[in-house]
Parts: sequence; structure tokens; C-alpha cells
Amino acid sequence: MFDAPEGRVTLSDLFAGRSQLAVYHFMFGPDWKEGCHRCSFWADSFDGIDVHLAHRDTTFIVASNTPRANIEADKRRMGWRFKWVSALGSDFNPDFHVSFAQAEISAGDAYYNFQKQSPYFTEMPGLSVFAKLADGRIAYTYSTYARGIDVFNGAYQILDLTPKGRDEGDAVDPMFWLKRHDEYPD
Repeated sequence: MFDAPEGRVTLSDLFAGRSQLAVYHFMFGPDWKEGCHRCSFWADSFDGIDVHLAHRDTTFIVASNTPRANIEADKRRMGWRFKWVSALGSDFNPDFHVSFAQAEISAGDAYYNFQKQSPYFTEMPGLSVFAKLADGRIAYTYSTYARGIDVFNGAYQILDLTPKGRDEGDAVDPMFWLKRHDEYPD
């Protein structure tokens, strides 16, 4: 079950009458004060695309492992319009390998990006796709994680065409330069 603006809903409900569902796993832990600044960069790229996807029989939503009140506060702050639900208290994020217990991470026992490893955080990004079959069953059809989600980011696609490219050098954290859009100096 998910906590959505309209109340408790199932994965099937999230399809909203369409046969395809794309879910962005936005890093936002239960005890975090705000959502991940990296995921915020992605959210700026996909805010507003849901209406276009809906006309191709696809519902797009964002899911996080945090209370809905945190989600609503972040949405207001950033001015986003996409549907964002809480997966907190469900197995959804752990099942799709984007939420981890600290013990899993410390032991190097977490499974992320299709391999056993120690993710950097208790919440990690990804995108998963589902199809609703004619008999109502739901098929899991696709997931991508880590830098695999780069193709969904319009800013990166434009930077990749410029002479300097992403200009991230060999920094340990190539995304060191990112901030939430309301945190850059004028």
C-alpha cells in the first residue's frame, strides 16, 4: 500500500486506468528533513511530463520511503506538480532494492544496481516500469539504477552535447556541483 493524496492506494491503483506505470524511486528517508538534492535535479527534468506520458497510456509517479507530509512539504518548496506517493511502511522500496537497513550497508550485504554492494545511503535512486495485463495482473518490466537513470535527465542530455560536457572531472563524487534549484546563488 502507498499513502497518496487521495488516501491509501495499491500498486494497481497507481496505474490510474492506464496499462503502463513508470515509478521514479526518489531518495527521501523516513528521518530525512528534505529529499535528496540529486533526485531533486532529476525531478526538475521530469516535472510536467506526466500529461504527455498519460496520452501514451503511461502513468508516471514518484515514490519515496518517507511520510507523505515530508513529500508534500518538499513538493511545495520546489514547486513540483507530479504525483508523489509515500511507500513508507510497505515492502515496495526494499523489494526494488532502493531502501536499505544500515546493517545491510555496513556489511556490504545490500543488493543495488543488480549487484551485492554497499550503497552510499540508506535510500538510493532508480526507475521501475510495470505493465497491467489484460487479466489485471501486474508485470514488472524494467528497472535501472545509479548512473543508468542519467538518460532520464534533460539537463545532462544537453550538457553532453556541449564542448565541456558535464565538466565533472575525476571528482570522487561527480555530482558534487548539484544543488536544489532554489539553493544556487543568483
